Amino acid sequence: MEFKVGEKVVYPNQGVGVIQKVMETRIAGQEAEFYMLKLTSNNSTVMVPTANALHVGLRKLCTVEQLDELFQILRNEIGKPESDWKSRYKENVNKMKSGSIFQVAEVLKNLYCLNLQKTLSFREKKMFDRARQLVVSEIATVQEEPDEEISKHVEKMLSSACEGANPSLPS
Repeated sequence: MEFKVGEKVVYPNQGVGVIQKVMETRIAGQEAEFYMLKLTSNNSTVMVPTANALHVGLRKLCTVEQLDELFQILRNEIGKPESDWKSRYKENVNKMKSGSIFQVAEVLKNLYCLNLQKTLSFREKKMFDRARQLVVSEIATVQEEPDEEISKHVEKMLSSACEGANPSLPS
């Protein structure tokens, strides 16, 4: 998969970025081609070897059609979460690393609902915040809307998904 200068892409676990340039440079005596990627979340620059782009999970933004699937994941009720926090955390880490916006959305929803039941551990809270940022920023970029507006919509979807899973929670 090749990306063009100016194209918006997603770098797994980092978020939306823009290809600034494609450049060749010498590293350890070898010529290599890299994408210079500017991440929108923190304005940092990342160099991704073009030959490794697929392996590291660099991908195009999801399409408007794929947003419907994403919204379904956020709206649908969740199953019973893994009770062992170590297993749950490991499963969530793997989903976050996958680069799939759909798997990141599952992590977001599961941690959102779990947070309504009990206080998240520091690591899970950090993962929850990261998952929220990744989901919101990709939706906002695709729909060309402000993050704050999208964040409100995502919050509503998550809230309704967790109501069914937690009938004892106040609405």
